[in-house]
Amino acid sequence: MPITPQNLVRHELIGLDVEIKESSNPSQIGLKGKVIWETYSTLQIETSKGEKIIPKDITIFIFTLPNGTKVQVDGKVLIGRPEDRIKKKLPRW
Repeated sequence: MPITPQNLVRHELIGLDVEIKESSNPSQIGLKGKVIWETYSTLQIETSKGEKIIPKDITIFIFTLPNGTKVQVDGKVLIGRPEDRIKKKLPRW
């Protein structure tokens, strides 16, 4: 099943391009890179300045899908182990 804006949070995020739109940590706003790892509460992204670990709960992300579509996602929706998030019923985010 291809990744779409409607099912993004149920897919694997590793490999997607991401930008930090909002964060309670001002130094993270505007960071861009590729998701290289995901844990329960963080995303690790490879930026031009090296690897950064970004907490999900305080961040709003903009993911770029393989077809070029940009999708904004509140990190609170992404909290959870990746393998469990894929199975979980999620409200319309």
